[in-house]
Amino acid sequence: MGYQRTMRAAAAALALCMGMVQGGAAHAEQLKDDEAMGFRSQIITGDDSEVTRRIAEDLYKRLLPTFAAFRTELAQRHRMLYVAIGPTALRDAVSRRCDCVVISAFTSSQVWRSLTAKLPPGRAARYTAVYAEPAPTDQLRLAALLYGRPARVGTILGPDTAFLRPALEAGVDVQLFAGGDDINHTLNRMTRAEVLLALPDGDVYNPENVRNILLSTYRRKQGVIGFSADMVKVGALATTYSEIEDINTQVAEIAAHFVATGELAPPQFPRYFRTVVNEGVARSLDLRVTNAAREFARLPARPRAGVPASSPEPSAAPQPDKP
Repeated sequence: MGYQRTMRAAAAALALCMGMVQGGAAHAEQLKDDEAMGFRSQIITGDDSEVTRRIAEDLYKRLLPTFAAFRTELAQRHRMLYVAIGPTALRDAVSRRCDCVVISAFTSSQVWRSLTAKLPPGRAARYTAVYAEPAPTDQLRLAALLYGRPARVGTILGPDTAFLRPALEAGVDVQLFAGGDDINHTLNRMTRAEVLLALPDGDVYNPENVRNILLSTYRRKQGVIGFSADMVKVGALATTYSEIEDINTQVAEIAAHFVATGELAPPQFPRYFRTVVNEGVARSLDLRVTNAAREFARLPARPRAGVPASSPEPSAAPQPDKP
C-alpha cells in the first residue's frame, strides 16, 4: 500500500520536524556578533545552517526599519532587545543575565516554558515568544473544515504539555500520557475520536513511535492533524503551518510595538499561517476536501506604499492568544 510505503520515511522526517521544537546540541553563537541593528537590537542564533541564515537575514530586514529609527528619548527602561532563533539561542539568552528584552522564535511552547520557568518574575516578564507550532484553536478549526462539521477530536498531553489544555475547546477528548506509558493503550482510549490532534511533545511523539501512531490511527479511520508540514508528508491528514516570513513578520510586529509603547506582548502562537492537506490520506478516510479547507489561512497584510512590512497599524498591536 502506498500509504504504508511512505511510513518508511516517517522516523527521519519526524526527527527533522521535531528538531525545530526541541533544539539541537550546537553551541549558541551570535549573528553579526559585534553589529547592533539600529541602536539596541541583536539576533542570536544557535547554529550556522542554511535555514537559520535564511531566517536571520529575512528577520534583519524586517527589524531594521524599527531600530534604525529607535529614539533614545522613548520611555523603555530596557533598551537592549534580543531575538533568539531556536531553542539553543534561547538558552544562550537566558544565560546572559542581561538587563534586556528577549523575543524567542522557532521554539515550541513546551521548550520555551521549560527554559523560562525558573527565571525570577521580574526577568520572566521581559521574555516573550512566537511559538514554533500551530495554534490549537486554528488546528481545531481546520479539523471542522475538513469534516464539514465539528469533528470529534482527541489529543494526548504529556506532563510538559498539560498547560495547553485550556487552549483546547470544550469537548476535546484529552488523554494524559506519562513517561513509561504504552502509547497503544493511550490510543485505544480514544476510539470515539474521529481526529487525533497532535501537539509537539517529545514524550508522546518521537522518531521511534510516530510510524506506529500514524498506522494505528489510519487503521481506525482516524485523521491526524499534525504539528508540521513534514508530518503531513509522512501520513498525517493536514496541518496549518507558518512560513519563515510569517513568523518573522509577527516577531517584527511585536518588536515594533515594544519600541513604540514600551509594552511587551505576551507569548503567542503563530498569527499567520497556511494549510497543507495530504490528499491521499483524505481519500482513504473518505473525506471530500473542500477549497475552504485547502485555502484556510491567515496571511500578513500587504504593506501600503511607503509603510514598512514590520510596522503594523496602530490598532493592530500584537494581542495575546486566548487561553
